[in-house]
Amino acid sequence: MGKRLLLEHAHVESIDRLDVYRRHGGYAAVEKALKSMSPAEVVEEVKKSGLRGRGGAGFPTGLKWSFLDKKSGRPRYLVCNADESEPGTFKDRYLMEKLPHLLLEGIIVSSYALESHCAFIYVRGEFRWIIKILERAIEEACAAGWLGKNILGTGFDLDIIVHPGAGAYICGEETALLESLEGKRGLPRIKPPFPAVVGLYGMPTVVNNVETLAATPWIVLNGGDAYASIGIGKSTGTKLISACGNIRKPGVYEIELGLSLEEFLYSDEWCGGMEGAYGLKAVVPGGSSVPILPASLALKTASGQPRLLSYESLAEGGFESGSMLGSGGFIVYDEAQCIVRNTFNFARFYHHESCGQCSPCREGTGWLERILHKLEEGHGTLADIDLLWDVQKKIEGNTICPLGDAAAWPVASAIRHFRHEFEEHVHHPERCLFRRRQAAVPVNALAEPV
Repeated sequence: MGKRLLLEHAHVESIDRLDVYRRHGGYAAVEKALKSMSPAEVVEEVKKSGLRGRGGAGFPTGLKWSFLDKKSGRPRYLVCNADESEPGTFKDRYLMEKLPHLLLEGIIVSSYALESHCAFIYVRGEFRWIIKILERAIEEACAAGWLGKNILGTGFDLDIIVHPGAGAYICGEETALLESLEGKRGLPRIKPPFPAVVGLYGMPTVVNNVETLAATPWIVLNGGDAYASIGIGKSTGTKLISACGNIRKPGVYEIELGLSLEEFLYSDEWCGGMEGAYGLKAVVPGGSSVPILPASLALKTASGQPRLLSYESLAEGGFESGSMLGSGGFIVYDEAQCIVRNTFNFARFYHHESCGQCSPCREGTGWLERILHKLEEGHGTLADIDLLWDVQKKIEGNTICPLGDAAAWPVASAIRHFRHEFEEHVHHPERCLFRRRQAAVPVNALAEPV
């Protein structure tokens, strides 16, 4: 098994407690950063590491930090995006539940780098038990002098505030999150201006994902070059993958980027292969918002190279024959699964979660859901398949935030790679209804992570 930079101590009993976390090296990065490094030096190490945002977009973290407005002298904020609502993704939940102090340490180090004295953790509203875990960890850290005024006698002050969301997927988008954090309805903002200039309360703000911030303590302790030596190419370091679906060993895995998808899927170290008698039909490699890959393109790229779990390899071929690493929600379909039914489930989710601000998304997601439901129930026509294709094209790229794209891409890729299955729903609906399983792939399996 490869390096484990985040989950090395995840199975240590009571690691969520400060004293146990400290015995395993916890908060050493805070000591190093605050006592022997300048904020600019921390930013430089993160830049050298090549760490990319682990929430889905994959934007270079150090570069994002460097955009923060530091000339105006206005207060700066760091916001941790813990609104993990992507179907198929549950790795941030595990990090916060098992290693809350690792997240706090990452926030302290990152806030110091950004010269921010107030940070927020915006938590998905359904994570009620995790909110209690985080608040207890913050109390422990404050009592021990790791948070609050004059941390370690260095003159650096920091407060961390946990803010529960109200269960809206759209608030995972950073500007909608900021609107919600300000007490407004969670509607995405038009950009520019970007949060680095005009963010929370109109102040310069950086929004980073849980996993992204949790990676910074290792980088501070070991150096950006050491982190960059792990992984492959521009996909540096490790990545948490939430694996679920028709596999023997669902759970959360920490992989070195560059691991082949085939090895990850079939090796006993990872997913353990397919569950049951059916073979592999398709993979959604990065959460419900990315294009689906049929088995032939999941294991090898269109050029015949092994498909790797990296930003570049998964994207090879564009959306014609590739996908995205996204949030790392790895959903596996076996040959018994119905692509139309599962695509309908995703479309229903995105229709429900659309904020309604943009008409292509507000109307288009509902249209996608209705047409897919019609096909799934055996009442569709060949013209409906063409209509689906036309509607998703009119949504993609025409909305303020990426939710419209997230709704369109799964539909487009499903039709592109499995049009024959859509046509079978038209010509032989009785076969599809007979084969239909009682439930679709369990995309939010709460299996014990590995």
